[in-house]
Amino acid sequence: MRRIVFDIETCAYPFETLSESQREYLLRYADKEPDPEKRQMMIDDAVRYTSLYPYTSKCIVIGIYDVEKEKSYVYYERASLETTPVQENSAVKGVEEWTSEDGKVHYKGLSEKEILESFWRVAKQVDQFITFNGRNFDVPFIMMRSAMLGVKVSKNLMGYRYGDEHIDLLEQFTFYGLTRKFNLDFYCQSFGIESPKSKDISGMEVKNLYEAGRIKDIAVYCSKDIYATYKLYQIWNEYLNLK
Repeated sequence: MRRIVFDIETCAYPFETLSESQREYLLRYADKEPDPEKRQMMIDDAVRYTSLYPYTSKCIVIGIYDVEKEKSYVYYERASLETTPVQENSAVKGVEEWTSEDGKVHYKGLSEKEILESFWRVAKQVDQFITFNGRNFDVPFIMMRSAMLGVKVSKNLMGYRYGDEHIDLLEQFTFYGLTRKFNLDFYCQSFGIESPKSKDISGMEVKNLYEAGRIKDIAVYCSKDIYATYKLYQIWNEYLNLK
């Protein structure tokens, strides 16, 4: 059985690039707030949350950890070809590729459409998908982005919630929403797993890093994220998987 762990990173489009009607819709509650300070807080929140919607943001990284091969593959948004040289050994013009020092993580720079195509090409061969909050965020996000970019989805990862094809660890650790949810870092700290957040970066900083042109740092962060998710999966599979 082939299993993969995957995770995505997203970044919102500049708010001013959205259509007027979209901006009005997103700010409709803030505009009704009479208190200027509260209104500004609501506006800031509305803008910040646009990174969570596939209609107002894009997928800039998809990280995949192959459980059987014990290797990771991270597809990230390629920098502008005008400012970033392409490695000489790249097989395809316009492709950036590099490998971590330990040889366990392979990185590849692509366009968003190519990132999604690569993911769904891999997904065709996979029997089990492992995520953290994937059903609520990652999967519907990449499915909708794929449709918007004309990419065919190869697997329905939003199918039967209680099956074995997609193991969403957040659902498993909350018993399908019966107990309180915590973030990945919280679970990692609780179970003695090295958290990706301990590397001086977190998901909340992705936008700032992206705007600073540090897409490769985001890709490395994602590789840490999927490995931490895998370690959490090992604990669930050994002690809590009763099927």
